[in-house]
Amino acid sequence: MARKMVTPDSVFRDTRAVMQELLAAGPYIPGAILVVSCSISRVEGRREDTVGDPVLAHAVAKALWQHKPEDLQIAVQCCEHLNRALIVEKSLMLDKDLVEVNVLPIPEAGGTFAAISWGYFRDPVVVESISANLGIDIGLTMIGMHLRPVAKPINLTTEYVGKARVVAARTRPRLIGGERARYRR
Repeated sequence: MARKMVTPDSVFRDTRAVMQELLAAGPYIPGAILVVSCSISRVEGRREDTVGDPVLAHAVAKALWQHKPEDLQIAVQCCEHLNRALIVEKSLMLDKDLVEVNVLPIPEAGGTFAAISWGYFRDPVVVESISANLGIDIGLTMIGMHLRPVAKPINLTTEYVGKARVVAARTRPRLIGGERARYRR
């Protein structure tokens, strides 16, 4: 990748482009869950597991929340120090009967993006795990454990947010029944 200047504006634009590409890749069910993970240190071009710039974390979160359709729920994955637990709205936790854990994400344990994202939720809680319909992984931090089977990668034209590789996925129902079965799509 060519050297590029990482600024809050460029990170916002990159994140917005990824969100728009994911949403344009096909319909999702109302109430779908989007799991997002982001290593701000990788966005900056540094190694993971270092505290990242909160201004860049705000740029990512702002782009996600400003371009999130009303009927899409966001779940923000924390870092490995918190076992990749997720921040969600309390209403989502109650609706999906998710298991709440007692922790407050901070940059040193949870990650800068998770700590900053906490403030973008109306009534945030942290849950142990989730089964999401869509995913955005900024910095290749491993969101697969929180995606429903079967995950389908989205071929993004926006390959980086800042200096971090980004991948995205949608999920589809499993195809069962073998060669004699018929499928809706």
